[in-house]
Amino acid sequence: MRQFIVVEGLIGVGKTSLCKLLAETWGARLVLEPSETNPFLEQFYEDPERFGFPVQMYYLVTRWKQQAAIRQEELFTRFVVSDYLFEKDRLFAEKTLPEMELELYDRFAAALGDKAPKPDLLIFLDAPIDTIMKRIAKRNAPGEHRIKAAYLTDLRERYKRLLADYDACPVLYLDNRDMDYLTDERVRHQLLEKIRAALAGEPPPTAPGSDPDREAQPSLFGSKE
Repeated sequence: MRQFIVVEGLIGVGKTSLCKLLAETWGARLVLEPSETNPFLEQFYEDPERFGFPVQMYYLVTRWKQQAAIRQEELFTRFVVSDYLFEKDRLFAEKTLPEMELELYDRFAAALGDKAPKPDLLIFLDAPIDTIMKRIAKRNAPGEHRIKAAYLTDLRERYKRLLADYDACPVLYLDNRDMDYLTDERVRHQLLEKIRAALAGEPPPTAPGSDPDREAQPSLFGSKE
């Protein structure tokens, strides 16, 4: 039976890197958010009011095509890992679209959302805003230099409200401020074991000598920056 894992979090928090690690380690099919191919994205950063609706609709339709492909391959793919949750699309829509455009968007989203595949595990990566801002500056992706800390803080609050009522699958919260799973083999092993346990519905493993309270990480949203 196929297992579907979604990794979510703010821009620059490390979603794609973790997805690629899971895909490489477990042989999963990798489904990445189509942000680099959105032809309206650069214009949106320049003029959000004018290009908010086309950029959002492009995301909605493109993401839906990917979700539909995941459903169709359910019998042939054991693991699928993606760096976005389909429901998160509305977080950006409600932030950028005026009321009339949001109502139109909701009509399309409602028709598509009920048929989107539900993940077996949602991993939410978090890190302090200043850490994320440094990562965004370092990778220097087109248009991202315009992202402000206030924008990320507001977006995190929207994620908080979304996940507070999210019951489609278990949610694993991970603090990714200094989790060096790409180069540290021990950290990588601990992380993969924690994800495996969450996917299997088992208690999270605790590393020897670690702080149980930090390992449990019941919520990262209320932490100080």
